[in-house]
Amino acid sequence: MSTDEKIVILAVVCLVATLIFAVIVIKNTSFVPEVKEVPHEGKWGIYVLDLKTEKTELIYSSANKVWRVRLNNAGDSLVFYQEFARSNIECTVEGSPINLCEEICSISVDGENYRRLTDNEYWDLSPCWSSDDSQIVFLSFRETLDIFVMDADGGNIAVVYDSGVHDSDIDCSGGKIAFTRNSQIWMMNEDGTNPIQVTDPPRAGEWGKAVLPFGDYDPDLSPDGNRIIFERLVNDETVHGNYNIYVINVDGSGETALTDTGYTQGLAVWSHSGEQIVYLVSAIGNEGKYDLYIMNSDGTENRNITPEYFPEDFICRNPIFSKDDSKIFFTGE
Repeated sequence: MSTDEKIVILAVVCLVATLIFAVIVIKNTSFVPEVKEVPHEGKWGIYVLDLKTEKTELIYSSANKVWRVRLNNAGDSLVFYQEFARSNIECTVEGSPINLCEEICSISVDGENYRRLTDNEYWDLSPCWSSDDSQIVFLSFRETLDIFVMDADGGNIAVVYDSGVHDSDIDCSGGKIAFTRNSQIWMMNEDGTNPIQVTDPPRAGEWGKAVLPFGDYDPDLSPDGNRIIFERLVNDETVHGNYNIYVINVDGSGETALTDTGYTQGLAVWSHSGEQIVYLVSAIGNEGKYDLYIMNSDGTENRNITPEYFPEDFICRNPIFSKDDSKIFFTGE
């Protein structure tokens, strides 16, 4: 037998031995697939969902309500409002005392640096970041629900805009503020000047059987500042209200419906690329859902992205994109 033949035989023997060893290892090794679950501590939390892996992480947890999370322009901090029990000071809403207050808080996206920014006798709600992240614009319920501003550390609180009626549903982008007034979408400069009406929905302000009057709500400005998405109450066949999501140019032109399902849906937010929109479907007919949806900015490829492992009683709210659009931050109950 030649040397070359011996080498070939030895190689074959080594290969067979390797294969036998691999089979033995595989047969005696238990491969446990990764189990995905929703982390849970307190009743409420701020979560982040990885769109590729569907893994969910808990950033912050509380026994009290946590609501309306917003990411700063740098992509490293979140602002939100949280419910606090009051023992010495009672909050007042329209002159009626209550023992709970909503206060503005902030936290880093990694769950560090939690800070409570407001501490007063009012309801402080719906915060969003100014264009340079130096300030936080928010709603405060004093005599009416008005638009206020403060420094990012909670100092120097001042009123930005008071229309004389309730102003709500604020969003800030590119030096502009979009908001709801009289069940219509309005827009103004970040300093409160030059308020203009953008939408004129049919039956605006008319009460029916739903929990809100007919009209438009929850505007969100596109990253380029040229368009606004919002939801419109289209009928009141359910008490939750039946809405569709619309997009409109900031000058009031080009109004287009992106959905025609009439689900109880809204709180739509642009991705940072402007190519996608994330929103919440809280009910279909009379059946509660609280699912996360994504669609392209033209309304195509509309789909439910809620992972199948989310418990049926887990309620998702207020979804927004991460800075690179690869993840979704949301509040959960």
